[in-house]
Amino acid sequence: MNDERDDRQEVPVGPPEGATAAGRTGRQSREAAKRSGTDAVGSVATASASVGDSDTRFFGQPFALAHVFGVEMWERFSFYGMQGILLIYMYFSVAEGGLGIDQTVATGIVGAYGGTVYLSTILGAWIADRLLGSERVLFSSAIVIMAGHIALAILPNVWGLGIGLVLVALGSGGLKANATSVVGTLYTADDPRRDAGFSLFYLGINLGAFAGPLLTGLLQSTMGFHWGFGLAAVGMAAGLIQYSFGRKHLPAESRAVPNPLPRSRRGLFIGIGLGGVALLAVLVLVGVIRADNLAIVVIIATLGAAIAYFLVITASKAVTGDERSRVIGFIPLFIVNVGFWSLYQQQFTVLTIYSSERLNRDIFGWEMPIPWVNSINPIFVIILSGVFAAIWTKLGRRQPSTPVKFALGVVIMGAAFLLFLPFANGPANATPLLAIVGILLVFTIAELFISPVGLSASTKLAPQHFHTQMVALYFLSVALGTSIAGWLAGFYDPENEVPYFTILGVIAILLGLALLAAVKPVLALMRGVR
Repeated sequence: MNDERDDRQEVPVGPPEGATAAGRTGRQSREAAKRSGTDAVGSVATASASVGDSDTRFFGQPFALAHVFGVEMWERFSFYGMQGILLIYMYFSVAEGGLGIDQTVATGIVGAYGGTVYLSTILGAWIADRLLGSERVLFSSAIVIMAGHIALAILPNVWGLGIGLVLVALGSGGLKANATSVVGTLYTADDPRRDAGFSLFYLGINLGAFAGPLLTGLLQSTMGFHWGFGLAAVGMAAGLIQYSFGRKHLPAESRAVPNPLPRSRRGLFIGIGLGGVALLAVLVLVGVIRADNLAIVVIIATLGAAIAYFLVITASKAVTGDERSRVIGFIPLFIVNVGFWSLYQQQFTVLTIYSSERLNRDIFGWEMPIPWVNSINPIFVIILSGVFAAIWTKLGRRQPSTPVKFALGVVIMGAAFLLFLPFANGPANATPLLAIVGILLVFTIAELFISPVGLSASTKLAPQHFHTQMVALYFLSVALGTSIAGWLAGFYDPENEVPYFTILGVIAILLGLALLAAVKPVLALMRGVR
């Protein structure tokens, strides 16, 4: 109990306004409540925290987690189901039902699209923190995602591809940051179930990620690509229906607006938004932004956005000294996360090509659809996420710190790339399926050390006035890594694979070892957050 009280004093994070407002007195408390839109928000948050501490109906977690778990599961079903067939849809010939786009260009587009998904979390987080609150943005974003999948299913050629990917990217960005933020509101800052809860949430993500490629891949191989895209739309519709019944049970702070935008400034931001859209249109029309350089454009934009975000948050007068230190402590984790995702996200670029050209997909005379390879990793996540959650729960405050988990995750990811070397430069379609299964098992172990822990860390390290936007900053690291994954895929040569897998694997391992050496100073910057 003494340790818990100490942690509450050291780690003043959690719900955007609730727990913090409850701990203030007099004028400060009233002002904080007023900013969130209600004088009662402090007492509501305190009550919610109390209920959350005693509510263990969903596998030892608050029952409200089940509602976010469900909508995220269906969203990931649609997202990964579509992404499983996206690359081959682009580079397969028209006769095969595809668009006939050059393979290198197609991998760049996939990387740019994936990066844009995470880059758009900035917009979704900003709208949540300044206008609508996380829960409302989550619900609206799911509708936009469904519209994008419908566009991919019914609109022909490149126009359908462009409209669909833009809508899915924008909607997914809004949903991802805010789903994570809503999960964060279900726990007090010192709740030892927090990392386990995020691991369980991650299980929901991977249940959808497992089923999506299996079913869309089956439809694509038997009925055509547009049927697969249509199934993704149906999945998102199922998620919307389920969530619409459960959203009323989420805590009030999930709908709070931590830092409301004054009405007098809304016109300015609308103008900035419209100007940004116009600028993008002009750059596309004059040929500055093209299909063959999309990945580089998104890398530059994401890097610029990340630097700007770090500067805005650390320079804000609303951020305390401890909060500023924690944000600075997040920078090494951000860099390591970029390295991790630049390798991990090649499941949807290099591994897809590898599965088509190098992998033996024959199973007793039946050829497994290419997208099914994307369901192997989620199987392991489904199996192991519960194991990891149990381990973190059992260890409690003795578990490895967040920087150590990040370091181990990227080292293991680098080792996974080195495991491709025994099969490098071999005959076409000769790599055993079991070999890829084993390599993806290592991918999964690396992922569970870093991804759910990163989501949790972003909420624990978040300043009060940048709660959801800190989650968006985490996703910017994923955006940057995903875009780099698409760009790197252009250097992959199936005829000379050794340099590719060796160089990337070694760089990742060195990155992890560097973070391990810096664990103590990073923890010092994190000011009590482990």
